[in-house]
Amino acid sequence: MSVIQLENVSRAFTVTSRTGLRRTKREVRAVDNLSFTVGRGEVVGYIGPNGAGKSTTIKMLTGILVPSGGSIRVAGVDPSRNRMKLAKRIGVVFGQRTTLWWDLPLKDSFAVLQKMYGVSRARHAENLATFVELLDLGDLLDVPVRQLSLGQRMRGDIAAALLHDPEIVYLDEPTIGLDIISKARLREFLAQVNKDRQTTIILTTHDLDDIEALCSRVMVIDHGHKVYDGTLTGLRSSQSAPRTLVVDLAASLPPITIDGATVTKVDGPRQYLTFPTTTSAAPLVAQIAATYPLQDLTIAEPTIESVIARIYANPAPVTD
Repeated sequence: MSVIQLENVSRAFTVTSRTGLRRTKREVRAVDNLSFTVGRGEVVGYIGPNGAGKSTTIKMLTGILVPSGGSIRVAGVDPSRNRMKLAKRIGVVFGQRTTLWWDLPLKDSFAVLQKMYGVSRARHAENLATFVELLDLGDLLDVPVRQLSLGQRMRGDIAAALLHDPEIVYLDEPTIGLDIISKARLREFLAQVNKDRQTTIILTTHDLDDIEALCSRVMVIDHGHKVYDGTLTGLRSSQSAPRTLVVDLAASLPPITIDGATVTKVDGPRQYLTFPTTTSAAPLVAQIAATYPLQDLTIAEPTIESVIARIYANPAPVTD
């Protein structure tokens, strides 16, 4: 069952510019004729370059912005017409902003949220105990929010966004500025929440490791248009990004010459050969083993970064 539905949604802004004494106005479409649905329990990566329309989409989904055209339904309601009703059914985390009270201890922010959302004390206590354990917040509950590190505050913000049992959570750059350990902890927590509670998660991020760790589906948006919607595997294959053979030879030799692959880099006895995604690696490996003093060989799949770059360079809509 779909919990998010967008049909031909657009959002336009009027931009005023000045040339000498003359002012001109022009319309800019941050989102243009966008349609998609998201099912209950899906974890969707919503990605694109700066200015692509990601934040505008999230603001329309939460009711902060009203679309210029088209229709939106979130948890069965129109977000812009039912902001208060919808607020109890969604959670939002913005990486650069906090929903916690700056001068209050973390536990007091959680107590305020329990009152705001009208959650029963028993359910609030149950959720809080679970999140404190999973996010390792026990030693931080009495610490004022202003004294928390970025990683600690982010864990607190994510707990705060989930305490009222939202059906849908929007995470905007939730791991920005965090160290590797903090990122791993947050990813494990979000995966557990999705598994245990079937919480729908929409994740916008520039950290593509977040996408690979969490998302079963990815949507790519560019200049307000959806240019890809499907799986990560399909995303890689859609752009025919080359795979790489990393070959370790017994000695430094001139570039390897075989049919079906091209040497792109030589680093002493190690050589890097690219070949099409649609080509099997087996015959290439057989050629190398039969002709060269092979010591070791690995196959590297195209990185998500390289695939996304190819989409931005040629933003023709594709689906998995």
